[in-house]
Amino acid sequence: MPQKNAPPVAESTGERVWIPAADGYELALDGSTLVCRNAKGRELKSVPKKARDSEAAEHLYALRDWLVRHETDCRATVESWMLGSFPVPRNVLVEIWPDPAWRVPLENLAVVGADGSAGLLRDVDAKGRLGIVDLDAETRWLEPDSVLIPHPVLLDDLDDLREFAVELGVRQTVPQLAREVHRRPAGLDGTARRLDSYGGGEFKELRHATARATRFGFQVRGGYAVCRAYDAGVPVQARYWVGSDTPDAPAWTGDLIWVDADERALPLSDVGPVAWSEGVRLAELIYAGRVAEEGEETP
Repeated sequence: MPQKNAPPVAESTGERVWIPAADGYELALDGSTLVCRNAKGRELKSVPKKARDSEAAEHLYALRDWLVRHETDCRATVESWMLGSFPVPRNVLVEIWPDPAWRVPLENLAVVGADGSAGLLRDVDAKGRLGIVDLDAETRWLEPDSVLIPHPVLLDDLDDLREFAVELGVRQTVPQLAREVHRRPAGLDGTARRLDSYGGGEFKELRHATARATRFGFQVRGGYAVCRAYDAGVPVQARYWVGSDTPDAPAWTGDLIWVDADERALPLSDVGPVAWSEGVRLAELIYAGRVAEEGEETP
């Protein structure tokens, strides 16, 4: 039995799916845009009010909103796999690959198989094999139980993979190879628990600093811009002081610290490569928006 208020039967023409609406009009989604054609099949420049207010339009708007959320969730999940360098079971990749919302952020990511070989993920075939292109430009088909989508700081061949991706002209929806990588410098006092390299950055108003943090996807809590990272499956949070005064008050950045699950500040020597890279990336992105000193340029 059809559900009450279920979408009307749709007619598919090419990539669009046309749904009957009021007064002989038909509606479809063109990406995220609602489009309309009349009874003669001619597409209109705008959607008439009767069609726009119809039940069919409500269904399509709801579908559009769901698709946007779905694509956002899929991309965020793939990025979390990369940031955590978590092993992803092959059967999971096989199951989700046909869905463009999953496939697009997965395509062209560098993956590492069980034998340690790295390449760019290009396909998943009907047999459940993962097709990668290695640094010799050779296509290989892998059947591991799982693969890693590593954070770029963990890739031994990062520079080669970056050059290779440019040569192939591939694009990564989830920035992996192009992501800024920061490594702990030699000679640093590993017993210290704070990094002051990005302190003293002046912002005319605190909200300028917090807005910059939000713009790059960071949360701001208790005066700190924060991000979470994982090293060997262990969560670590990087915290960069931006200020806790009123939003319109001047602000100066402070130290960068890393804390464990118990909120204890870690010695710098105990901060893993991924957490270090992501924490410094957090600080650099915000610090770059500070008020420029005389003779100094900032983005």
